[in-house]
Amino acid sequence: MSDNDINISDNRFQMKVSNPIEPSMLAQIKKRKQGWVFSASDFLDLGSRSAVDKALSRMAAAKTIRRVARGLYDVPHQHPVIGVLSPDVHNVAKALAGKSGTRLQPTGGCAANLLGLCDQVPAKVVFLTDGRSKRVLLGKLEIRLKRTSPRLMATAGTISGLVIHALRNLGKVHVDKPMIRGLHSKLSPANRKRLLADASLAPAWIGNIMRRLGSETLNLDDFPADDYDPDDGNGNYL
Repeated sequence: MSDNDINISDNRFQMKVSNPIEPSMLAQIKKRKQGWVFSASDFLDLGSRSAVDKALSRMAAAKTIRRVARGLYDVPHQHPVIGVLSPDVHNVAKALAGKSGTRLQPTGGCAANLLGLCDQVPAKVVFLTDGRSKRVLLGKLEIRLKRTSPRLMATAGTISGLVIHALRNLGKVHVDKPMIRGLHSKLSPANRKRLLADASLAPAWIGNIMRRLGSETLNLDDFPADDYDPDDGNGNYL
């Protein structure tokens, strides 16, 4: 289905319904912000899985909602200039994770993008999770949830987690003073405090940078420090 075929107006919520749970599902969908990604599991309090699946299929066929991947749907976000936007990968990952309380940690280029440290668009986005490993294709983009150890999820969902995985993706030789200065300028006092608290959870060279970032006044006089410790390439810090 082409994005251009989606009608974003509120009239889509006035479709005729034949399934008795559709009005309640439509009401829930309408309450959520555009860009929300959801699955059948979000509506199982309203009816059986079969009834929910049929209702979602009907709404997708009527273009009330958009099917973004197998079993996943969204309410597309309308940009005033560009038009209908592609689904947000983080919203897709949350919907793919499903169970409430499951934590996700963006890694690699995705983490670096979120911090504004690079602008490359990765072909595969990997989220570490304490839930089940899963994968889905969003067009040509692969979104993967990779179950990992509690130790590697210690900073999941925090500024520390983003910094650790972004810097690890870039590599020590590519992290320079202008990059650190730019990142420091974006940090709130709460962010800096969290980085200081979590620095011991990172590889030594990243922990050193986190302590510098955590200081109110950035000091890079002796940067870089000779404290590199490698990892095994799979997210396992040695």
